[in-house]
Amino acid sequence: MGLSVVMPALEMAQETGKLVSWLKQEGVHVRKGEMLLEVETDKAVVEIEATGDGILGGVTAKPGDVIQVGHTIAWLLQPGEAPPAVAATPVSGRTSSVPAAQPASTSVAGPGVAAAGAGPRLSPKARRLAQEHGVDVASLKGSGPGGEILADDILAAATKVRLKPDATTSDSVVGTAQVRPKADTTGDRPGADVVSGFDRTSTASRLMAERTTQSWTTVPHFFLSREVDATALNTAREQQLATIERTTGVRVTHSDLLVAAVARVLKRHPRMNASWSADGITQHPHVNVALAIAVENAVVTAVIADADKASVGEIAARRRDLSDRARAGRLQPSDIAGATFTISNLGMFEVDAFTAIIVPPQAGILAVGAIADRVVAIDGKPSVRPTMTLTLSSDHRVVDGATAAAFLKDVVTELSST
Repeated sequence: MGLSVVMPALEMAQETGKLVSWLKQEGVHVRKGEMLLEVETDKAVVEIEATGDGILGGVTAKPGDVIQVGHTIAWLLQPGEAPPAVAATPVSGRTSSVPAAQPASTSVAGPGVAAAGAGPRLSPKARRLAQEHGVDVASLKGSGPGGEILADDILAAATKVRLKPDATTSDSVVGTAQVRPKADTTGDRPGADVVSGFDRTSTASRLMAERTTQSWTTVPHFFLSREVDATALNTAREQQLATIERTTGVRVTHSDLLVAAVARVLKRHPRMNASWSADGITQHPHVNVALAIAVENAVVTAVIADADKASVGEIAARRRDLSDRARAGRLQPSDIAGATFTISNLGMFEVDAFTAIIVPPQAGILAVGAIADRVVAIDGKPSVRPTMTLTLSSDHRVVDGATAAAFLKDVVTELSST
């Protein structure tokens, strides 16, 4: 029997995925490991590879369809095989789709689907958001398969309440901001509004906002800051710049050196290299450092796996590859998964210092400011030194103040001796 191609789960609490494109045409023979389709998540457009050999057939979804995670959208068949008659996939009503068919003996109810007579079918994430935003789910028509109410439906309903137009005005007004229709450029929600220049049609922007809000409102953040003498960091970069560029073709950045230093310290502080979940604290055996990378209308956290074992040159090459593919929308699932700690560097934007919001379920994120000459006291006398400010955000459920302070102190020491 052929292999089913399903909508993958690439994120925690992901309910649906948006099919961006098929990279192979139906009827073409596909080999295991070849890129088969592109899926959009709240972080990036991710390429999905084939899990086996076969002829692509039985395709039931097309670009633009929003599909529930785990449902079959195509098959990889052997010569002479035909796709099963029940291979259809529920697709969100927000876009046109192929009608779904399901055998009577197979239940498609998920954990968020209510039994008959039990009220609207509601995903767990949507139920939580409805409670947070005070949305009456009984008045909603779900856009999911079979009318299931999804998280996007809750957010849209909450937005409509906030943006309800004044019947006495010709333009919709929210406070002092006018709201006028704008042509949709994402193919997600035609005719959506723009409030004060914010385009809420962007899937990445909308989901990033939801995730950030969830982290800020559910994770007990606390912050520690240190000003660091960056003389040694600058010297290390200058010493390695020519050699690494000659051997790899990549210019070493301060971010590369920061990843290397922080990864080494994380190895010595396993509590910072941990995650929080309902089951408790999990300490990870691998040190996978994510770098926040700005892309159009969003920020991608691309992961450098086993960063504590990599050289600065290897980290630089990996960072450039991830940055290039992130901006081109060609990241793969492994590029954005498995991070155990994140670094966000805004120094290139001349930001002196900032606090960053934790990326759950990680225990911390390090915010890095610009390196600039400042007057500091050296042996009791004023002196000019290149300095930068590091701000560590920590999850108080995982680490206490002393543990986080010890980690930050060792990061400063590592950078001072890099």
